[in-house]
Amino acid sequence: MCGIPAGLLWAAVAPRALLVVVSGGTAQAVNAETNAFVVADAWFCLIAAVGGLLTGWLGYLAAVRRRGAAAAVGLIAGGLAAALIALWLGENSGLAAFRHRLATAAPGTHFESSLALGAKSALVFWPMFTALVIAIGEMAVRSRRSRAAARAAAGGTAADGD
Repeated sequence: MCGIPAGLLWAAVAPRALLVVVSGGTAQAVNAETNAFVVADAWFCLIAAVGGLLTGWLGYLAAVRRRGAAAAVGLIAGGLAAALIALWLGENSGLAAFRHRLATAAPGTHFESSLALGAKSALVFWPMFTALVIAIGEMAVRSRRSRAAARAAAGGTAADGD
């Protein structure tokens, strides 16, 4: 469900390369050195990372502390699903209009490209950041418990020695 707003946000903020129609149904980038593709991928990575941080934190507080590893695995799998949904929605947002424009535009016409994720490895950002937050939360809880146990043991030892 979080993948839907993430995909819409990516479609809204990611830049698109400027294309020029060279023949019927064929276009090429006006500037071959455009950074629009890289920046679009970076936006996806940022949105996925923030999504992973949020779902990891909220999921840890709501489920992992109570239900353990099964909830963590579910959150991580859900993070991958959210990234895939965001990808699908972002890439398909405006795709029909792009294809129509490409098919009907006269040579020399300029318009923006459709959105596509070039670095498919960015799909792991959401589940990776979710897992990272869960792991940090677990380490913090275990550290706190360990310190409390050490204080209790030290207090119990001092009391026994008196």
